[in-house]
This record gives sequence, structure tokens and C-alpha cells, in this order.
Amino acid sequence: MSKIITSKNRTKRETITLRAAALFRKKGFAGTTMRELAEEMGIEASSLYNHIGSKFEMLEEICFRVAESFHSHLDEVEKKQQSPTTSIESLIRFHINMMLDDFDSVYVANHEWKQLKEPELSSFLQLRKNYENRMIEMVTKGMKLKQFSQGNASVIVFTILSALRGLELWQRHKKNITKEELEKTMTKQLLHGILKTN
Repeated sequence: MSKIITSKNRTKRETITLRAAALFRKKGFAGTTMRELAEEMGIEASSLYNHIGSKFEMLEEICFRVAESFHSHLDEVEKKQQSPTTSIESLIRFHINMMLDDFDSVYVANHEWKQLKEPELSSFLQLRKNYENRMIEMVTKGMKLKQFSQGNASVIVFTILSALRGLELWQRHKKNITKEELEKTMTKQLLHGILKTN
């Protein structure tokens, strides 16, 4: 069997975890074996263990890489100290692009995180809760500044996040629409549903 083929900007480990994410999405974490992953990559199963310790290690890497991507972007948004409207719009656009550009990994992080073992499971859940709470603070600030209509900030945030996860359906039934048009339309619909109007 051949060697692991990587692109110029990816390590062999990164290549393996990305291929694992695709299999985890299609077959589920529990339904995927290391042997199947090796066959998918065209290498011997034993060769995988030169780069990755276990299937759980790959799941952990996928989930935390996705979580860290969202948190890094949120950190950048907060540092800019923009208006709540601009900040929430930036987060929405980032979520959309993550769903379109790294769909397999985001899908796995959204659905297979329950398979994580402790202490990683608790750490991952804490990252998610922290992210949600920071979004809730942004929406609450927007209400105080009268940029957003009044309502329950938690419900608003979970509604936005749930709608963004709905892109999973779009990925399975892709229509004749460009990435740019999808981002523009979805951002407009989600944002203008909470903007305060005179």
C-alpha cells in the first residue's frame, strides 16, 4: 500500500484527522474502525498508529480544533470592540463559512462530541458553554444600546446557532446557489430578525 499523501500545508496527522472526520460524519464515530480509515487512505492499519494513537484521539483533536477556531474568532471580534450588531454579524458569517469550508469536522464536533471521554468531555462542554455565554452577553449589550429588539438573549442566541446548524441540510441538498449568495442571504435573515426597527 502507498504512503499518506498530504497537501503542502498539511501534516500527515492533519490529513488523517480530516479523512477521519469525513468517515465519522458518514458512518458515525462508533461505526467507523481504524481499519476502514486505513483502507480509505490506502495504507496499512498499522501505519496509522505511527501518527495517531487511537480513534478517540482523532475525535478529540477534531472537536477541540473546531471549538478553538470558533473561540479564536470570537476573541478577535471582542478585541475590536465593535458594535454588538457588527460583532454578531461577524460571528454569523464565520459560522456559515466554517460550515461550508470545514463541514465534516464541524458536523462531527456538533454530533459526535458525546463520544468523548473524561476529562475531555467536560472540557469540551465548558468551551461550548463559554462561547454561548459570550454571545449572550453581546446580544444583551445590543438590547441595552437599543440596537436589538427586546427579548430573551439566551433564546435569541440558541435560535441563531440552531439556524446555522441547519446548514447541514443545505450541504446534503445543495441547490444552485453560490457560497457568497448563501452567506449574504442567511446573514441578512438572521441579523435583521433581532435588529431594532423604529
